Amino acid sequence: MTRKITKKIFVGHVPVGGGESVSVQSMTNTKTTDISSTLEQINRLVAAGCQIVRLAVPDEESVRAFEQIKKQVNCPLVADIHFDYKLALGSIDAGADKIRINPGNIGSRERVRQVVKKAAAYKIPIRVGVNSGSVEKSILKEEGGATVNALVKSGLNNIELCREFGAEHLVLSLKSSDVLKTIHAYRIVSEQTDVPLHIGVTEAGTLRSGTIKSAVGLGILLYEGIGDTLRVSLTGDPVDEVVVGFEILKNLDLYHKGVNIISCPTCGRTEVDLVPIVNEVEKRLANMQKRLTVAIMGCVVNGPGEAKEADIGVACGKHSAVIFKKGRVIKKIPESNIADVIVEYVENWRE
Repeated sequence: MTRKITKKIFVGHVPVGGGESVSVQSMTNTKTTDISSTLEQINRLVAAGCQIVRLAVPDEESVRAFEQIKKQVNCPLVADIHFDYKLALGSIDAGADKIRINPGNIGSRERVRQVVKKAAAYKIPIRVGVNSGSVEKSILKEEGGATVNALVKSGLNNIELCREFGAEHLVLSLKSSDVLKTIHAYRIVSEQTDVPLHIGVTEAGTLRSGTIKSAVGLGILLYEGIGDTLRVSLTGDPVDEVVVGFEILKNLDLYHKGVNIISCPTCGRTEVDLVPIVNEVEKRLANMQKRLTVAIMGCVVNGPGEAKEADIGVACGKHSAVIFKKGRVIKKIPESNIADVIVEYVENWRE
């Protein structure tokens, strides 16, 4: 794939755009004013690999909490602002590494100007975040609803408005809960601006449905070279968003760390209890950064072939398995030891 080269900006120490690696971000779902819970969740997100974390800032108390949280973390923090431009101004003072606003609901040009000027003075970027649920009423009327053209028009108009007031470090997102609408909007806007694009399918749903929608939408865009940073929006634990985001990148060869686990769907020939074995291995290797392929196969049909092709592989038989390393049979192990042996081999892996 050929990536669309956009302008490079920095969110804290994380580069976004300019051909840099696609970064994965998420958003806390704790009350920002609950500082201890928010810090705990940020730490879990960072442990899962999250590179940029966004916090909701709905009121002045949240601004004060943001400032305290910022002092206790090392990852870049983004302040998510809607409606009240003064919260954006306060969040910049509180140490935000980026501000997310929707100029369509911030208010007048003068309010946008104040936010842009202050962000520029602090040398932090602004994400113009357009969602299908928050497009300006005038554009909705012109376009007959939250159409693809409405999303694109809102995004580009607001980028130009920010530039008019001197903004140089901008990011743009055009999100819809409709996968195809999201894809089409990003395709169009990527041809019309060099602003880095934050991609995502908004309000995608639960872990199951949201993962599928995000994999389809983001997978297509990334394969077409569109997207500089991403968020997978899921209803539930935001750590799952990070895990899914990296899995999407890994399967497009856009992220080169972490264990790739191959496992068969099982069938009537399977003679080990494979599902809990695979789940245990996946859980124990979730944060392993070694770039390896591990194949866990349930029977003798495709098992040996897949296991031989992997860095570490097991082909299961009757309550046992043969373990392979780089295509070479190492030993036969009982079913009860399969997960432990795989994890041990990964942890001790040397080329």
